[in-house]
Amino acid sequence: MGPQILEDILIPLSFFALVFGIFYIRTRENMALIERGINPRITETRPKHFINLKWGLLLFGAGLGLLIAYFIDINTRMISHMDSSKNPAVYFSLIAIGGGLGLISSYFIERKYWADLDKKNNTES
Repeated sequence: MGPQILEDILIPLSFFALVFGIFYIRTRENMALIERGINPRITETRPKHFINLKWGLLLFGAGLGLLIAYFIDINTRMISHMDSSKNPAVYFSLIAIGGGLGLISSYFIERKYWADLDKKNNTES
């Protein structure tokens, strides 16, 4: 059996297992909700006020990480006369770090907003 035959078998099999697993877990979750007396079709509607903020900060952080990686790459090329294609990990790691910092900052902004809103609602009551 060559590697091509294994690929031809394993790729569709893996895709089927992924789709089956998703539906199986969703069905188990719905059954658990029904056992607790909760209608699974009615989901909790939490306002999505911060979705644009979250995406904006994520993309800003990823872009900032890419810019920093570019400057690091330029400096190492100037100093060591090294080819930039030898170290692509700097780009990927700084994009991930920047995006993660953007999501963390979005979380703290959201948390502060909800805490201020709760404090405001408690003082009015």
